[in-house]
Amino acid sequence: MKDKITIGQIINTHGIKGELKVYPLTDDIRRFKKLKYVLLDGEEIKVIWCKLQQDKAILKLEGIDTIEAAEKLKTKYLQVRREDAVKLPEGRYFVVDIVGCKVIDTKGEEVGEVKEVIFTGSNDVYWVRGKKDVLVPVIDSVVKDIDVENSKIIIEPVEVWNYED
Repeated sequence: MKDKITIGQIINTHGIKGELKVYPLTDDIRRFKKLKYVLLDGEEIKVIWCKLQQDKAILKLEGIDTIEAAEKLKTKYLQVRREDAVKLPEGRYFVVDIVGCKVIDTKGEEVGEVKEVIFTGSNDVYWVRGKKDVLVPVIDSVVKDIDVENSKIIIEPVEVWNYED
């Protein structure tokens, strides 16, 4: 498992004193209010303050004091160390731990590897790339076991529809 968790991406500046507008890559935007530091390009930087907007966080980081300095950070990702990440409830996983997992069906057939997690609103969907690309709905009747320690996900066999013209 990776030792750093990505929590947001800097999408713009905010104001003229180096504030950063961050798109959260986490389920709970309120987690930004508890940040004491973030990792930016692997460097630990102290969070001075945080303000939440409807779907964005505005952060003031130590040492970023001008709009010019903030502009250089656009598109960069903010991370935290795994040990400082939000504790997830039982049965929830970080996307970084799901991507790359081998997907095997209950018959023992390898389906492929998770390439992306798609958030649909009702349930997540794993995009699995193998002999054929498969979209796996993350629901109890399909996903039977997730073992991130061993990078393995067990699913019920997925029926692939072939459409002919």
